[in-house]
Amino acid sequence: MRIAEADTYDVLVIGGGPAGLSAALNLGRSLMRVLVVDADRPRNAATLNSHGFLTRDGVAPHELRRMAREELAAYPNIEVRTRVRVLELRRTDAGADADPAADAAGGFTASVGRKDPTDVVAARTVLLATGLRETLPDVPNLRGFYGISLFSCAACDAWELRGRRLALIGETPDIAERARLIARWTEDLTIFTLGADTVSPAEEAELAASGVAVQRHPIAELVGDRGRIEAIRLTDGTVVAVEGGFVRPEWETDLSFLRGFAPAIDHDGHLVTDRSGRTDVPGLYAAGDAAIPGPQQLIVAAGAGARVASVIVHDAVGIATAH
Repeated sequence: MRIAEADTYDVLVIGGGPAGLSAALNLGRSLMRVLVVDADRPRNAATLNSHGFLTRDGVAPHELRRMAREELAAYPNIEVRTRVRVLELRRTDAGADADPAADAAGGFTASVGRKDPTDVVAARTVLLATGLRETLPDVPNLRGFYGISLFSCAACDAWELRGRRLALIGETPDIAERARLIARWTEDLTIFTLGADTVSPAEEAELAASGVAVQRHPIAELVGDRGRIEAIRLTDGTVVAVEGGFVRPEWETDLSFLRGFAPAIDHDGHLVTDRSGRTDVPGLYAAGDAAIPGPQQLIVAAGAGARVASVIVHDAVGIATAH
């Protein structure tokens, strides 16, 4: 099967969050033919309002995405497909792994659909803006509070919780570091380690000097109503009153759709890129939370998407950009 010219794109953007949509806008304005494929299952779906995005502080994430898609619709060279996903992505120049459906026009072929491929497209370049897959701590009824009074991003949501009695729930090795950050917004913070030995005695003493308490027993129940947390009950019967807080999820990048090649990832599972968003696979770029992360804010992801879009355009015409 030969891919029709109508199904060949300059850039395939996988992921329709702020990084992917921002990249698509800037690529389109540079006369690139762009296809955005978005499964439409964002990690921040539970978040009612997002913060820190200049001119859009407090906007609902789904509304930001809607406005972005509306803006992209004005560009005839940008196509957005939603509620489908890239089921397989292959390199066309990978020898035995090359897709026989591809021609010389594209560096990659992608099968796009829901569960079964419904379309095959080719692209010269691919931008991975898939974000991260999130696993919350194993705490009873946590989902009922997440995104309403419990959050994962201090930079995004701590302002609204400032001065309150806060919880930090997690069992990862960096939990004490996160507590030091969150303590900037409150003088009443308790870490709940869920029974994990992730806060050393030295760290606990240092935290205690700053007014941060540590509870090491597992959580039996989160107490509250309509998403507003009021207390945390531990398995030993202790009840700690709280008015909000943060959880420390575990994150991973889903690269299960890649076939026949594997870009480098770091020890935390994030894609390794240079400062310009290039992976170690020619023609494959990454932006947003899928790459080695910084602050997980919408404005940071959107900026990363715009930056990588510029790099893709420069690379396409052979102009060197800073690494």
